Amino acid sequence: MLIAQITDLHIRPRGKPAYRVSETNALSERALDVVARLSPRPDLLVITGDLTDCGLAEEYALLRAMLDGLGLPVLVVPGNHDRRETLTAGLALDARQVLDGGFVQFVADCGPMRLIGLDTLLPGKSAGALCPARLAFLDKALTYADGKPVAIFMHHPPFDCGIRHMDAIRLLDGAQEFAAIVARHPNIERILCGHHHRPIVTRFAGTVAQIAPSVTHAVTLDLSGATGLSAPFLPRGCRLRHAHGLCRALARTLPLRSGCRLSRQPLDVTRAQRRPLVRLMFDLGDASPIRAGVAPRGHPQQR
Repeated sequence: MLIAQITDLHIRPRGKPAYRVSETNALSERALDVVARLSPRPDLLVITGDLTDCGLAEEYALLRAMLDGLGLPVLVVPGNHDRRETLTAGLALDARQVLDGGFVQFVADCGPMRLIGLDTLLPGKSAGALCPARLAFLDKALTYADGKPVAIFMHHPPFDCGIRHMDAIRLLDGAQEFAAIVARHPNIERILCGHHHRPIVTRFAGTVAQIAPSVTHAVTLDLSGATGLSAPFLPRGCRLRHAHGLCRALARTLPLRSGCRLSRQPLDVTRAQRRPLVRLMFDLGDASPIRAGVAPRGHPQQR
């Protein structure tokens, strides 16, 4: 089972770059082209939020055209730049998407794994939230996983990373309750997020939590406590995760400057000794630092 994750596409109306400088449509098309040409092909693509930049019907129509040509099943969760109603109306959602209560989530049993997608969107806010209904959805999906290894996909990371202005808009409401649920289920192998536009890995509630880099632009790695937002054009990437038999293992990332290669290491992975099975990342462009301009007038969120 090979699962590709991309995040933070920020699709804009045609001819309008995000933050006036980031050509997110072209960069997203490039990323999807890389995913489509992988060998072996992924079994599934998961997009972890900020599919569009402003949640406009035109933006989702452009994204749908890109995804329709991909030839892969796609699961999504929304980010703070998305709008649930426009997303569900504008995309041809997979049958495994769960829309109960108006939330855009999913439960998918894929090969040896269960994949759970959580909607952390809090309308009008950049930070994320998990209300009692969404936490109950997670707890039920985990309870009925029958011990399968589980990967949880969500937009907002549930942990601090040290970039102060991003920590202020991570998952906030419901974060402690989320951690308690995760700690009760030792079969959770990864928590896989977006939002921060940088590759970040940490231990969280007894498992591993990871943030995938955006396929478009990055947030500056500033640990000084500054609050400004900038978007350097660093090498962009996607992540692949490989479930090998009944082995409780997923992928981590390794930047590759040219081409793509897959290294497989059959491992006996247990809860006490969790090690990576596959490590892979794709360089989708060259690095040319540029400071982001002001967000377009009328933009619903600034991050």
